[in-house]
Amino acid sequence: MKIGFIGLGNVGGKLAGSLLRNGFDLTVRDLNQEIARPFLDEGAKWGESPKKIAETVDLIITCLPNPVASAGVLEAEDGIIAGFSTEKIWAEMSTTDDEEVKRLGSKVQELGGEALDCPVSGGCHRAATGNISIFVGGDRSAFEKILPVMKVLGRRILHTGVLGSASVLKVMTNYLATANLVTLCEALTTAKKAGMDLSTTYDAIRISSGNSFVHETESQVILNGSRDINFTMDLVLKDISLFQAIAERAGVPLEVSPLLIDIFKDGEERYGSREWSPNIVRRLEEACDTQVLAPGFPAEMVDDEPEVSGEEVEVRI
Repeated sequence: MKIGFIGLGNVGGKLAGSLLRNGFDLTVRDLNQEIARPFLDEGAKWGESPKKIAETVDLIITCLPNPVASAGVLEAEDGIIAGFSTEKIWAEMSTTDDEEVKRLGSKVQELGGEALDCPVSGGCHRAATGNISIFVGGDRSAFEKILPVMKVLGRRILHTGVLGSASVLKVMTNYLATANLVTLCEALTTAKKAGMDLSTTYDAIRISSGNSFVHETESQVILNGSRDINFTMDLVLKDISLFQAIAERAGVPLEVSPLLIDIFKDGEERYGSREWSPNIVRRLEEACDTQVLAPGFPAEMVDDEPEVSGEEVEVRI
């Protein structure tokens, strides 16, 4: 299967790297051609335009920062849709709006192609090793066609239902992770001001009912001081705003979600949109005139699990 990959950012570059490492015929493209250089040096081809990529591959994957960017790559004069034809597959691996992915997917389907939304979850360190989780929304037949590719990109692959369903679940899980991050910032700052040792505090949370994936990853880079989780405040704000929009369309009167949006809007104004998201703890550090730091924690997360072929997650019946 010939694969095109557009968007080589923090997540996309790592996913594309897994494809190249596992011997796929890969064509890549990014607005910044320089970040594509390592892929080209390892044997990937350069795509002159989204249209030309779509004309020459069987599966084209997009992994872009927001819905506007995805729409531009698909609908521009030299975009993916202009080069699409029957039996080709578009897989949207960006975290995006479910309504927008359905709109763009319908255009692909009108040309006889197939569309899937395939967002990932689990952190950039797991994307780098092919051990991330992947949600896939779309027709079961199309899912089965790309499953061998997904098994290279991720360890756990869940078919979520119709096109758009994966995007709903992805922003929901990012909302939950954000809520956890904010409460961990509050817990760690409170522990520091209460005179607790933060290394002990970390382990107390880790072995208790308060533990979580977010704690075992983001708390570590918070305590290190790097705050580098390869995810920025603007992306958090995009994701939780998408979740809020879903809730509003469904008529759900959320209470915590608007507060999280306000917190991250304030963080973005204070520290910049491209600041690492765990540095939201700085709001509390500054308010309390303290630093939430402890020795012995890593500056970034590295996945030390072996790379293995992924498998489909069976939904409970």
